[in-house]
Amino acid sequence: MKPRVVLFWSGGKDSGLALDRLRRAGDYEVVALITTVNSQYRRVSMHGVREELIAAQARAAGLPLDTMYVGPSGTNDAYVAALRQTLGAWRERGVETVAFGDIFLVDLRQWREKLLAEFGMRGTFPLWQANTTQLAQEFVARGFRAVLCCANDAMLGEADVGRELSAEFFATLPAGVDPCGENGEYHSFVWDGPVFRTPVGFKVGEKVYRPLEVAPTAAPADGPAIPVPAAPAPTATKGFWFADLLPA
Repeated sequence: MKPRVVLFWSGGKDSGLALDRLRRAGDYEVVALITTVNSQYRRVSMHGVREELIAAQARAAGLPLDTMYVGPSGTNDAYVAALRQTLGAWRERGVETVAFGDIFLVDLRQWREKLLAEFGMRGTFPLWQANTTQLAQEFVARGFRAVLCCANDAMLGEADVGRELSAEFFATLPAGVDPCGENGEYHSFVWDGPVFRTPVGFKVGEKVYRPLEVAPTAAPADGPAIPVPAAPAPTATKGFWFADLLPA
């Protein structure tokens, strides 16, 4: 019997590629997806994707979805508390391995592995240290379909959100933008590809701009509430453009 693994799933291209690689390698049985959702806005933090669409992705992938709700404060303590509860529950079910779509960020990987070790668990990182240009090519070649759902205004803009992550998209990215958005340039939503049994139905709603600040307590008059982080330090980023994706 193969060891079982749960995969942390943001709904974007890295998650899709990680699931695809796990299944193709055949070393593990993927038994569930875990998604972190802001409990107030019911969206994936930073991606701004509604939880209904994440649930639709999980159904299309034929996998249960474990939604990890984090309070509106979005503090690290709140996140860690929710993470400990989620990991503990899966460990009690006999799962010892957790997969992540991380590519770089050594400090983050070390932090994840240290926390997992407390539960007698280990991490696996199918995309680790991969060349991001080659990953983008793999994404297209494998037949994945995705749209850009969030853009950092220091690198991309309003015209980019809602765009298809096609070969043309990757080829026309501005100089200095990582093909996989590994410097926070953009986030994406995968709606079709080899990990899904059927495409995920959705439509692109309004485009919304959110300044870099503490997320508002109520939906602003100019668009839906989407959680946006506060600036930790001086940055060229002034805010983020979002495409509000709606279930079809």
